[in-house]
Amino acid sequence: MPPHATSTIPVTHRVAGIVSVGDELTLGQTLDTNGRWVAQRLTDAGLVTIEHVTVPDDLDAQVAAFRRLAQVADLIVCTGGLGPTADDLTREALARAMDDTLVEDPIALAQIESFYAARSRVMNASNRAQALRPSRGATLANHNGTAPGLHGQIVTREGQRERACDVFCLPGPPRELFPMFEQNVLARLSLPAGRTVRTRVLHTFGLAESELAQRLGALMDRDAIAKGRPMVGTTASGGVVSVRLRYEGSATPETAAAMLDECESQVRDAAGVYLFGGGSDTLASVVLSMLRQANQKMGVVESCTGGLLGGMLTDIPGSSAVFAGGLITYTNALKTLLAGVPSGNFSAGAVGAVSRETAEAMAIGGLRTLGVDHALAITGIAGPEGATPAKPVGLVWIARASASGLAAPDVDCRAFQMTGDRASVREWAAKTGLAMLWQHLAGVPAMKLLRQV
Repeated sequence: MPPHATSTIPVTHRVAGIVSVGDELTLGQTLDTNGRWVAQRLTDAGLVTIEHVTVPDDLDAQVAAFRRLAQVADLIVCTGGLGPTADDLTREALARAMDDTLVEDPIALAQIESFYAARSRVMNASNRAQALRPSRGATLANHNGTAPGLHGQIVTREGQRERACDVFCLPGPPRELFPMFEQNVLARLSLPAGRTVRTRVLHTFGLAESELAQRLGALMDRDAIAKGRPMVGTTASGGVVSVRLRYEGSATPETAAAMLDECESQVRDAAGVYLFGGGSDTLASVVLSMLRQANQKMGVVESCTGGLLGGMLTDIPGSSAVFAGGLITYTNALKTLLAGVPSGNFSAGAVGAVSRETAEAMAIGGLRTLGVDHALAITGIAGPEGATPAKPVGLVWIARASASGLAAPDVDCRAFQMTGDRASVREWAAKTGLAMLWQHLAGVPAMKLLRQV
């Protein structure tokens, strides 16, 4: 379905703003993964996103966000608020920001009706509102849902100068948003001639962000782009510190790629053995890939993480080829029954569940019970209860056992003092276990990891 009744002024797209709509986002009930995805796709296409705005299902807030961003951005991509209910206000917000009124688009209405007819369902009266658009705007076809997208322009004036900003409003569900963005936004971008934007991202684990920044040194010059070089920055999330490289300038795409190659090589040298991947890589995906290449299998034995480590692995498609499964030994009795931990470890005055001896026994027991090449075991105190002066909240023992072809397996066991709340301790523990196995599979020295004691 083509756009209809659109009235546009040619716009060169240099910088973009993203508006994410929904009470569930502003209240923290849902993460804004759409905004992140849109920003990444715009960057890949050569646009720099200068601002992300999250607004509730409030008409005035949406109108204000549109009008403010239209003064500084050439492109706005808005997600959400195009449903059929009373709190879906994006259509009205765009019309008001354009100083326009809503009209019913007959072709959009026919598309919605056909969507229901194809599924032998009757269209609800409320869905008719989804066929509304600003009179000077356009509808955008949605082949995967009932909500057409919208395209319009917000025009601002500074004296005699007229400035237009393209606005694309797209549905929130990813299965609808992603194809509509590719077909309707990327296809209409008009980029400045002779301008190239290229990005890369590399991932590290086991170093504090401040220590990594110290290693990177002059590579993190904030004036690098002005000097015609790639800019390097760091971002920390869930224990992973990512290094982001961006070139933005007049170099040809080939020259920009060569400059990023050189910069990436310098970053890799600085990060050393703590760099485990790049792009969409995660610790879990990298470990699974290495196991697949080695034709080996792994398993897990979890206590305080309660299956979180296994979940990280099974989140990766195809993990069943190398991940055999796991043992959730939350109680001491199951540590003995399933993993063969000596019951004497748990006697009064003995080493207890959170100890080197128990972690090693869990890993070795998992290796044998699961019949795998490598086993990771985690036991600790995630809190907020269960601590003692000798074993505080956040103390976690992690063991990696690998079949060595000898009678005794190769075992690496380390203690960590994690910080943060219960969820943070568990997440750090699971990722740290993966990092220990990654070090072993990569054949790098077993370097001390962050929070290791």
